[in-house]
Amino acid sequence: MKKKKNKSRRPPIEAAGGIVLRGRVRPLFAVVQLSRQKTWVLPKGKLNRNETALAAARREAIEETGHDVEVHEFLGSLVYESSGRPKTVRFWRMQASGRPVAKLMRDVRAVRWLSLAQAIARLTHEREKQFLEKAGRRFAREISLPKRKTRNPAISRPKKATTARKRAPAGSSVKRPNNAQRAEVPAPDVPAASVFHSLTVGRKPPALVRKIWALLRR
Repeated sequence: MKKKKNKSRRPPIEAAGGIVLRGRVRPLFAVVQLSRQKTWVLPKGKLNRNETALAAARREAIEETGHDVEVHEFLGSLVYESSGRPKTVRFWRMQASGRPVAKLMRDVRAVRWLSLAQAIARLTHEREKQFLEKAGRRFAREISLPKRKTRNPAISRPKKATTARKRAPAGSSVKRPNNAQRAEVPAPDVPAASVFHSLTVGRKPPALVRKIWALLRR
């Protein structure tokens, strides 16, 4: 009599995939339709023998979307039961190239690039809807926000020129002379000889000026 295999001893299924985006200002998310079940899912697949999860995630994304991808940060895992066995799917954020580089694999019927809200609505499984909504909103917002320019501390702004005029301390009053006080200021004494010289330099002085000068010299 053959013994029945214990399903609990069967190894878990290891799979990997990605949330694949195209574009940066208004990113679009990739969802794929499987040929057999006709369900809409995120790009993912089982690991091959001796294949790492990261390598499998990138391979599956390329095969199911047809675009080359650049892998970024790890987003998390989904754990659920599939065919009576526990299944773990690890996801990374990926940026797709602008144009397709390969044909879709046979297991994929179609691929669609949708906005985050449209992609969530298109997915078939509720677990993938919740995962995409939680992870997608976070990094979609980070990508769409413009980067702030950081000020280089080595480059200092020129200081404003300071005036020679000093400000009076707070609470004190500065008295300015009025017109009457300005008129009382005596004019500087100017020698008569210098005035006469400035009037007569370069030319012969008139007779009236000569008489005045003669009187002053007495």
